[in-house]
Amino acid sequence: MNRRSAMRTLISAGAGSLFSPCLFAGPGDGDDQEDLIIRAETRLVLLDVSVKTPAGGFVSGLSKENFTVVENGRPQPIMTFDDGDMPVTVGILVDESRSMAPKRPAVLTAALTFIGESNPKDEIFVLNFNDKVTPGLLSPTLFSDDIQELRLALFRGVSEGRTVLNDAVVAGLDQLNLGMRDKKALVLISDGGDNASTHTRRETIDRVERSTATIYTIGLFDVDDADRDPGILRQLAGISGGEAYFPPTPADTIPACRRIARDIRARYTLGYVPSAGKSANNVRNIHVGASAPGHGKLIARTRSSYFYDQVDAQKRK
Repeated sequence: MNRRSAMRTLISAGAGSLFSPCLFAGPGDGDDQEDLIIRAETRLVLLDVSVKTPAGGFVSGLSKENFTVVENGRPQPIMTFDDGDMPVTVGILVDESRSMAPKRPAVLTAALTFIGESNPKDEIFVLNFNDKVTPGLLSPTLFSDDIQELRLALFRGVSEGRTVLNDAVVAGLDQLNLGMRDKKALVLISDGGDNASTHTRRETIDRVERSTATIYTIGLFDVDDADRDPGILRQLAGISGGEAYFPPTPADTIPACRRIARDIRARYTLGYVPSAGKSANNVRNIHVGASAPGHGKLIARTRSSYFYDQVDAQKRK
């Protein structure tokens, strides 16, 4: 069975990105919504996992035996494991609303830092958003690994208007589905909450739960910003297994982006076959633990839940 054939036999409900030798439908394999859940008789949940010490240091060199996976309170045997620095499809979502203008130079420098420290084989895109979402790369280019081309994509944004944060996340998830890399991630940089989107918060969260993307968020808030909403940034990151950063100054966005690039490259991939059965709203909760002699306490971070397609599973019985 070749790799594309193997993809047809699995469901990926992992924490953003991907992993192993089988997975996500690529361009031409169906419409974008269908790509979010691959329906099949055998289901493999793939989790993108970051492991750190309490001080925040990345932990490498772990094996499958160092991890435990629990879904809805039930331990799950780990079927697949990978610890390689795999290239990703990644989108950078930059808030270009009017209030971002004073912060823009530091944000663009931070985004370029992220690009420079990412895997050279990553396929990257940029979405600038204010009253609407605008691709930074010129059509028909969807992705690039060229730093100069991506720099121009970032600088095409114009600081004006309001903030369609929800629409930007949904558009980012849609474009990730067109990428060829198995691992998927979004980096969202914004200074406030949504105040102009057509998509609701609930719709956006639902799309995140159905996606395999890991979402990293960076919140740059003014103390008098009435639209500030750190809660949505924490929620997007928490559900997907990413991390939310709140730099005290725009300049601190640069080390945050450097850390995100390292996190993406240092993540482990764990896969397991979930048991059939009902769960509330078809959403299943996940907990991953990590331990290893000589490492002390370890903190494993992955997505907190995923959408299990119970209806389709019943049809196939």
